Amino acid sequence: MEVARSRGRAEFVKSVETKLKYIVGTSGYSFRDWVGNFYPAGTRQGDMFGLYVNRFEAVELNFTFYRMPTADTLGRIARRSPAGFGFWVKANQQTTHAQDRTVAGAFLDSLAPLREAAKLSGVLLQFPQSFHRTVANRKYLAAALEDFASAPLAVEFRHGSWDDPAVFSGLGERNVTLVIPDVPDLPGLFRPEIAATTRTGYFRLHSRDADKWYAGAAERYDYSYSPAEMTAAIEAWERLADQMDAVHVFFNNCHGGQAAENAEAFRRILGQL
Repeated sequence: MEVARSRGRAEFVKSVETKLKYIVGTSGYSFRDWVGNFYPAGTRQGDMFGLYVNRFEAVELNFTFYRMPTADTLGRIARRSPAGFGFWVKANQQTTHAQDRTVAGAFLDSLAPLREAAKLSGVLLQFPQSFHRTVANRKYLAAALEDFASAPLAVEFRHGSWDDPAVFSGLGERNVTLVIPDVPDLPGLFRPEIAATTRTGYFRLHSRDADKWYAGAAERYDYSYSPAEMTAAIEAWERLADQMDAVHVFFNNCHGGQAAENAEAFRRILGQL
């Protein structure tokens, strides 16, 4: 038996037997409200990454969505991480939200230090809920995937219209990983059954609180997963163990350090801690 924390309560977590390799981390690492929860009291922002890499072996870089990254910035981050550490880098919003293909080249160029250090897990393209499966958007998706084809790719949809076998098979033909988002059971959201389009699984846990989903980002991601919820998710992924080699698991319920706490509890369930 191991002990995990959920909303300040001690809960017992039993390890489960697994066949897949799980690479677990969080969506981002630099949050002020993690200080005093996940990070020790008084931790400065510049010291957060050094503490994070002592606890996890991978991270999603989300700042690249809001501003274009540079090779200098990613080079510094790469040098501060240990050998074997992995980065999934979220594509800039110009690509996924503004449908501007002109930034793809500069974005890929900035990833050179991560490639050279063998730390680039891939690029995550997360499209908004307004990105429906229309003819025009299907064409844009195909073009964007071609633009980024030199990097390992994963795609997350938010609108339920993309939950279609033809979409999954098309991604598989392009060797693009389908992201499985964990979200509330609400009309219009993309909530597919766990599926694999490549030998890599990708699981992003956001929240299951339907009441807060449209209340704004601060409220949306204020959720803590229970050990039972995480165990059930692992069991679902294990049913596809013969189709995949590894599953990348990232918690995006970032409010108050819950993502980090849940990620460590998830690893306890896996027997990694």
